[in-house]
Amino acid sequence: MDGTTAGEKQPEQRPVKRRRGAARGRILDAAARRFYADGVAATGIDTITAEAGVAKMSLYNNFDSKADLVCAYLQARHEEWLGLYRRRLAGAQGPAAAVLAVFDAYADHADLAYEHGFRGCGLLNAAAELPTGHEGRTVVRHHKEQVEGLLAAHLQELLPGRDEQARSVAEHLAFLLEGAIVRAGLEGDGTRMRRARDLAASLVGAL
Repeated sequence: MDGTTAGEKQPEQRPVKRRRGAARGRILDAAARRFYADGVAATGIDTITAEAGVAKMSLYNNFDSKADLVCAYLQARHEEWLGLYRRRLAGAQGPAAAVLAVFDAYADHADLAYEHGFRGCGLLNAAAELPTGHEGRTVVRHHKEQVEGLLAAHLQELLPGRDEQARSVAEHLAFLLEGAIVRAGLEGDGTRMRRARDLAASLVGAL
């Protein structure tokens, strides 16, 4: 076993430097706080190094560039969500509950303590700032594709022999999820996420 769950593919990874150490962790943590709270474009390298308490050279010893750091941040946020999803999945009884575990994981992400409150999906927020062709957008796209793939895999378990319907419902649920994330970000809390979960439960229960 490779530790992945049903329908879970390993996202393509760009060659980000993987040096271990306290400095790298502090830099990535500081970048995550600032990128989410203030945005990618508005956050400079000096701001990140000051918050992390490291010299600028330390940042460049761990990351090739700000673009490299942005990709590492997005990958870390993806892994953070996967951790929440796996915890929810561990308690799910059956494929219908597994579908809802995806929604629960997004609600859990929305409920995390953020410096300036919940601002929506950090990956989508960053992607909106990045130019076409930026590798960070590829990281975000892979995340969203993986989420839809997880939904499809659980629905295929629920609907054996009805793969086309499972994929169609997964796409429907992915759209519901993304719309809820956008509204939740605008409103600053996870209420819309919980409402989306209820709608998903009704839809799945009717299959």
